[in-house]
Amino acid sequence: MGRILVTGASGTVGRAVAAALASTGESVISAVRNPAGSELALNPPAGTPRAFDFSDPTGWAGAFSGVDRLFLLRPPAIANVADTLIPVIDTALAHGIRQIVFLSLQGVQFNPATPHHAVEKHLRRRRAPYTFLRPNFFMQNLSTVYRDGIRERGEIYLPAARARTAFVDARDIGRVAARVFTEPGHLGRAYTLSGEQSLDYYQVADILSEVLGRRIVYARPSVDDYLARLAEQGAEADFIAVQKMIYRVVRLGVSVRPNRVIRRLSGDPATTFRQFATDHRDVWS
Repeated sequence: MGRILVTGASGTVGRAVAAALASTGESVISAVRNPAGSELALNPPAGTPRAFDFSDPTGWAGAFSGVDRLFLLRPPAIANVADTLIPVIDTALAHGIRQIVFLSLQGVQFNPATPHHAVEKHLRRRRAPYTFLRPNFFMQNLSTVYRDGIRERGEIYLPAARARTAFVDARDIGRVAARVFTEPGHLGRAYTLSGEQSLDYYQVADILSEVLGRRIVYARPSVDDYLARLAEQGAEADFIAVQKMIYRVVRLGVSVRPNRVIRRLSGDPATTFRQFATDHRDVWS
């Protein structure tokens, strides 16, 4: 049995996947841009760090040495998968990779405009040994991307209207990934991963208020106001476009349906938002 290369291993999802795999006794290679750099000091991954950069093809072949499985995710900064993720897939297949678990996107099969759709299409075209994980909106977005608004202004500022979302904890994605890598029967499968409860952002704000002991409000901005604020904060055009797409999907109700796929695949129920907020309360303090 070979080792598993986990891309994005110093980030939220990759770190959860690497940790879950390491806890099962798997040999994990944590792909990071700079194995000696500060990203590991801030977010130490499980497993052995190895240099890997989606923008540097010269290092790809070496990254797959002794590796037979790959956890592949698209870093938020990468919009052009044609020159990054897709050739990485081809390199992995040339090195005999026997399973690629790709972190995709809920509803991606109906949204050809997303880079995730292009990656899934390429994996199918290559008849690759894939498993697609299609998660709902991550709870961790509230503790990372949107943390400062909650911590500093006591507000959630997102254009989701009254739409409900079955939020998912990235730690649950890690547990699911560990199972699909280590159990038979998951090749050629696609799993939509949602939480078991569906909440609107007013309810999210109420739960945060109770857990943090101070009032958190959902500001409910218009799409134009939200995008204008992102531009004022210096966000890149690609990031703004992705945010516009994400919350259009949310408002259409694509993210509303809870399910028990995490429970079925991992053996444990999905983490509730209240538990997540309790576990991470310090990041908003």
